Amino acid sequence: MKLTFLGTGTSFGVPVVGCDCPTCTSDDPRDHRTRHGALVDLEGGRLLVDTPPELRLQLLAARVSKIDAVWFTHIHADHVHGIDDLRVFTARRGDVQAYVASEYRQNIERHFEYIFDDSFEAPPGSSIPSIQLHNVEAGEPVNILNENFVPLRVPHGPSSVYGFRVGKLGYITDGKSLPAETLEALRGVEVLVLNALWFGNPHPAHFSIEEAIDAAREVGAGRTYLTHLTHRVTHAELDARLPVGVFAAYDGLEVEIPS
Repeated sequence: MKLTFLGTGTSFGVPVVGCDCPTCTSDDPRDHRTRHGALVDLEGGRLLVDTPPELRLQLLAARVSKIDAVWFTHIHADHVHGIDDLRVFTARRGDVQAYVASEYRQNIERHFEYIFDDSFEAPPGSSIPSIQLHNVEAGEPVNILNENFVPLRVPHGPSSVYGFRVGKLGYITDGKSLPAETLEALRGVEVLVLNALWFGNPHPAHFSIEEAIDAAREVGAGRTYLTHLTHRVTHAELDARLPVGVFAAYDGLEVEIPS
């Protein structure tokens, strides 16, 4: 199994428009963070995690030519508004299978009605994505690309985000804490992905870096990668300050995960 980080920034991305802070003006390419997205390569195919606004650019950078399935963690704009970029895959191979928490299905169908309303027809010379939605429920395993995915719910302010465990990978973004059932489901993972905004100054809907480190210790993963990072901290600072076994992800990072 291989994990590729397509985008590791928050909803603002990095650089932030109009900002001249050290991170936003950095020459280190690891400080250029597009909105959240990732790929999970499995024996049965390739899963895309979220469809952020920069999806087309991310897929070009990663030289992606095929997507077999999509996992939507939740329906905030920075995680779904690149959904139209799936057109190129569905035009070649038919439906893309997509998985979303049942509580969000009506919302995503309504928000992108032109995709999910069967009565809508693309104008001549144009096309629309062909996406087949499947519901997931927290804690109820679902078979995707011949692998067992366990949906994991975490609180995100007043809403919920659905990460997953597949094999020895645990993937959580936009979380504020790990509920007991989610923590238990993550036991034994080799690679853990957690969101983390910045050092100090707790946020009501996201882990701070310190909180993410504490959560990683509770899980006990061999390696933890922090994503959904802001412009308040550079990659170099993270490298210098993170404890052993915890790493800052960056756009384009590839991580091999043992079976």
